[in-house]
Amino acid sequence: MAYYYPEPSHTFSEYLLVPGYTSEECVPDRVSLRTPLVKYRKGVEEPAISLNIPMTSAVMQSVSNDTLAIALAKEGGISFIFGSQTVEDQAAMVAKVKGYKAGFVTSASNLTPDHTLADVLALKAKNGFSTVAITEDGTAHGKLLGIVTSRDYRVSRMNPDDKISSFMTKREKLIVAPKDTTLKEANDIIWDHKLNSLPIVDENDHLMYFVFRKDYASHKANPLELLDKEKRYLVGVGINTRDYATRIPALLEAGADVLVIDSSEGYTCWQSKTIAWVREHYGDTVKIGAGNVVDKDGFRFLAEAGADFVKVGIGGGSICITRETKGIGRGQATALIEVAAARDEYFKETGIYVPICSDGGIVHDYHMTLALAMGADFLMLGRYFARFDESPTNKVMVNGAYMKEYWGEGSNRARNWQRYDLGGSTKLSFEEGVDSYVTYAGPLHDNVEASLYKVKSTMCNVGVINIPDLQRDAKLTLVSSVSIVEGGYHDVQLRNGPTSK
Repeated sequence: MAYYYPEPSHTFSEYLLVPGYTSEECVPDRVSLRTPLVKYRKGVEEPAISLNIPMTSAVMQSVSNDTLAIALAKEGGISFIFGSQTVEDQAAMVAKVKGYKAGFVTSASNLTPDHTLADVLALKAKNGFSTVAITEDGTAHGKLLGIVTSRDYRVSRMNPDDKISSFMTKREKLIVAPKDTTLKEANDIIWDHKLNSLPIVDENDHLMYFVFRKDYASHKANPLELLDKEKRYLVGVGINTRDYATRIPALLEAGADVLVIDSSEGYTCWQSKTIAWVREHYGDTVKIGAGNVVDKDGFRFLAEAGADFVKVGIGGGSICITRETKGIGRGQATALIEVAAARDEYFKETGIYVPICSDGGIVHDYHMTLALAMGADFLMLGRYFARFDESPTNKVMVNGAYMKEYWGEGSNRARNWQRYDLGGSTKLSFEEGVDSYVTYAGPLHDNVEASLYKVKSTMCNVGVINIPDLQRDAKLTLVSSVSIVEGGYHDVQLRNGPTSK
């Protein structure tokens, strides 16, 4: 006879945190959100990789590319670049992230002296950048011959066919710096010479980077940015259980810092075989997460297989329809609570702490705090990040409002059947994700800052200033449907808005 759980599974929206004692030290500015990403011996060693904020971006085409990875690393989190693309394209995205030095920008607008003013204007309209590098071959790392900024031309007094060579600021008039220049040194040169940008060149006068006055200020404004020992941003990648033997070496060569097996179901022999291959070829030097699972058995299986972290959740994402199409899954809160207990039990037995990631089910900002209180070490977010400027999708107008495109990896649009295929000659012919829109929300920095301030403020209400203490001291209560209604506005008439609900 099948096993029946005695209690229904619950979502985050069915829980509330109960306030605790707030001392003088419990203020948001003192709250630390630092958290382990990979397994370690708690109390004996430090994790090989920790996050400065408990946020990771989902392994999705519509979410995690190199642009978002850089933006999130600046805030202290990490992106897992999607694997539903060729090995070469995924490795190229990783290389872009690792090649981005904090404060040093690879030129995105490049032309040759033979191009025209019309080309400059078209490039500016396309990407919004006013500084154009003029190189011998028109590439970002060609021999530097000059630059063009808005100060070098006046559209009303020039012909669109005028060649760039006739109005650019030539190389001999440029102030440049060598490749070993530090960010502080570059900033000193910028201020001493009243520059807006400083080209960094190699010994052969090939352009390497620009340092912009505004980017230095931005760099200083991100004290939590997530960097490796060489001061490069950390980046993760998604892999599958089929082509890992060719994909993983290429991604590691490109500089990937951590891997995660991307699947809606992690309790499989295929994931253990993938982890075993990594351990055989790289030992413990390569970090690899696995998942997803929803109970103790799934967690134990992946922990014993050697996973560095375990993702929790099936069918809880906003575009995931696994539960609808297959009738399988579990409420995210219930799954997380059970897996967190299994993690703690495993730690007591082995001395090894395997972090868990809550993947899915986050609809409101307060759900983040609930997930952390229930035991998540960090969160994986898809819809949340898809709304921002830095996500790879188009911004479109829908019914008078700006939206961003958002689709699931199990949708026909993604066509990532390697993620779901269980082998055999018959391929899956149904979807486990939808194609949709999410409301455009602006820049990542502003939104992450606002969301995490809410998390910190709530932690202070609980009476804690770090995540381990939140997991230890939090008190949570289930709420009734009537209580949920009570928690919002009610019995009032909103000004210029709908009537009360």
